Amino acid sequence: MANRFTSLIRYSNWDGSQKGDLDADDILSAISEDLMEFGDLEQAMRYLMQRGMETSDGNYIKGLRDLMRQVKEQRRQRLDRFDMGSVMEDIKKQLDEILGMERETIDDWINQNKADDQSAKFMDDLMQDLENSLTTDRPPEEDSQDSQNSNPETSDAGNDNFSGKVLGNIGEQNRQFINDLPDDTAGRVKALQEYEFLNTDAQKKFLKLIEQLRQAMTKSFFKDIEKMVKEMSDGDIKRMKNMVKDLNDMLVKRIAGEDPGFDEFMDNYGDMFGDNPPKSLDELLEQMRQQMAATQSLFNSMSPEQQQQLQELMSGKFGDPELESELAKLAKEMDFLNPNGQRYGFSGSEEIDLQAAMELMREMTELDDMEQDMQRAQYDGKIDAIDENKIEELLGEEAREDLEEMKKMLEVLEKAGYVRKDGNKHELTPSGSRSLGQKALGEIYRRLKNQSLGNHAVPEEGRFGERIEDSKPYEFGDPFQLHMSRTIRNALDREGPGAPIQLKTEDFEIYRSESISQTATVLMVDLSWSMALRGSFQSAKKVAMALHNLISTTYPRDSLYVVGFSAFAKEIKAHDLPYLQYDDYLLGTNMQHALILAEKLLAKHQQGTRQVLMITDGEPTAHLENGRPVFAYPPTPATIGKTLTAIRKCTTRNITINTFMLDQSYYLKEFVEQITKINGGRVFYTDPHNLGEYILVDYVQNKKKRLGRR
Repeated sequence: MANRFTSLIRYSNWDGSQKGDLDADDILSAISEDLMEFGDLEQAMRYLMQRGMETSDGNYIKGLRDLMRQVKEQRRQRLDRFDMGSVMEDIKKQLDEILGMERETIDDWINQNKADDQSAKFMDDLMQDLENSLTTDRPPEEDSQDSQNSNPETSDAGNDNFSGKVLGNIGEQNRQFINDLPDDTAGRVKALQEYEFLNTDAQKKFLKLIEQLRQAMTKSFFKDIEKMVKEMSDGDIKRMKNMVKDLNDMLVKRIAGEDPGFDEFMDNYGDMFGDNPPKSLDELLEQMRQQMAATQSLFNSMSPEQQQQLQELMSGKFGDPELESELAKLAKEMDFLNPNGQRYGFSGSEEIDLQAAMELMREMTELDDMEQDMQRAQYDGKIDAIDENKIEELLGEEAREDLEEMKKMLEVLEKAGYVRKDGNKHELTPSGSRSLGQKALGEIYRRLKNQSLGNHAVPEEGRFGERIEDSKPYEFGDPFQLHMSRTIRNALDREGPGAPIQLKTEDFEIYRSESISQTATVLMVDLSWSMALRGSFQSAKKVAMALHNLISTTYPRDSLYVVGFSAFAKEIKAHDLPYLQYDDYLLGTNMQHALILAEKLLAKHQQGTRQVLMITDGEPTAHLENGRPVFAYPPTPATIGKTLTAIRKCTTRNITINTFMLDQSYYLKEFVEQITKINGGRVFYTDPHNLGEYILVDYVQNKKKRLGRR
């Protein structure tokens, strides 16, 4: 059994590249600042995917910005490497080599004919001399008979001489044809298509060059062309022609809004589209758009003269006017996809042939498309639109892993219970909000620890109050709330193991208890635009979440309400705190409305302490008249008066108002001094960075003071 499980385990040396499972708390921590700032989970996730994140185990998940930098680097490397002008130079070199081979054969043919002519003349002269010598020694009748009987060898030599003359004439004609070829490469290739080569190797090389040009022409429309080109090489132009014609008909139906009949088309021609044929017309059209854009980019990256030469080289290479016409029609119909290519400034020196250049341009187009997909994903968050396979092909396996990690982030948060889907959007769950509040609280406590303030809550050891899990030795007069397990353990430590266990008074331990006074608090948060302008809003929001977490976990008998105020005041529920936004539409700081609302909320609590903690960066500039806000700056006497009236009413209800000032302007100081004279509350002058420490320390210390008074 052990061997079966052991076989499932794989061990390897840690090299820093291995990535563990994503941790939901890491992700939540990474988005917490943006969530506090903007109150939008979807936006916070978009920003996280843009910048990436460092995990608690020290790994770094690259974001879209990092991947985009890789895309740009890949593109730059290609631009710095290749010379696009060498494409035409390569074709010219191939053609020069072909013509060189053909000229050598032509010369051989002509030279051989000249040699044959000289040999034939020598034989003729020799035979004439011999005939003349024999004529003087023979009777006339023999001469007549000899003249009638021709020499077979002399006749064969004459035939060979005639054949040599014919070949020599062909050689002369071909030489003249070669010499009359146009100067430009495209013109030479076109002329040579009608030429009959004398050198078979040169002919093979020329046919291979034509096949390259056919491949380039076909590849300007289609992605996987090996099958198509092979069939054309075997002479099956008709099937290629039928395929392009049916494709044109299908596009016409598509543009007209009719059923294009894609399935039937693929049944007939699917084998021509390689091992991975398109599964839909949209996929086929996208492939064609990319191929046409790549070809156009190749042309755009050349000089005008080179563009014209290549265009002429690639046209008319199928030898079938109908096929050429259908391809021209296809190019025109594809204009609706806007297959516009880029112009790339290649500055390298490495030579490249036409096939490699076509493949290079396909990669450049894919890099461009990938960058555009990443740019869109940065703003719409639709990261699934980025092709993982293409990422791996162009940027490598590590980039694919980073993309996969980004795609899983929301899923990890959902599985952890921090996020849930509501329709088409995601939102924080109560668990997620609590976790954010705990993180905010922990951050504030860490700053307190670094400042050596020592302001953690310490339970008072006493006889009365609420039982907690810690224990203490029993003392006379304590409630006999025996902690049984620790009491028995004390007896065993004293006497050793054995039964029965003998208990003594000194063995007794009881539960500790913490005295708790109930406190009802309204946290008033200024939501005016100036809070965001001065960078105070995020700190205030973080304090609200931290205070809510502190009270709900440490002081469960206490109550906390959050009231936000700008031109109006409104209560903000705990689950809405992460989404709290400042008000950039309505002007005003309506403390009067906020205090009226706070008084109503605190009226529910008749026992314990009732207090208002007000966070603001400015004096009141708005008040209610007939239920509607009235704004004025500088503050009018009416606004000041109505706000002070609300303060007096809170004071008569024994509600303490403590003010945390994020600005020390003269007018705000003067107004707050009036609050303290009326209410007797305290004033704290702080900055956004230290706001949390001030409020939490004040809250906890005042809990301790009230405990001491009891």
